[in-house]
Amino acid sequence: MLGQSPPRHWSDLSWSKTGIRRHYWLPAADVYEIASGWIVKLELAGVRPEDIDVTVEGNLLRIRGRRRDWIVHETQCCRSLEICYERFERQFELSGGLEQGRIETQYRDGMLLVKISIEEPAP
Repeated sequence: MLGQSPPRHWSDLSWSKTGIRRHYWLPAADVYEIASGWIVKLELAGVRPEDIDVTVEGNLLRIRGRRRDWIVHETQCCRSLEICYERFERQFELSGGLEQGRIETQYRDGMLLVKISIEEPAP
């Protein structure tokens, strides 16, 4: 495989000039603006809840973590690698004065739901 182009069905992977796969993972996300703030939903199948970190800095929501491979590989040759077991980080710039203390998270069936309330304007 070295020096050759990757197979077509691997077009979503990143390859270096040597033909070696670079590891990265960018989980799919949906972002919803609601009257009271924001809802961000990430697809994180296989990620343990303790491996997820959610923070807010100013108007920036940062979600990072790691998916670990829990199966011990005893084979010498892998025929296919399509699941990425690596660190990830997603950042979303959201408007409206986000509050760190007003974040609710829910993780179920491989989906992370983050609800962020915005600061109410002073009268």
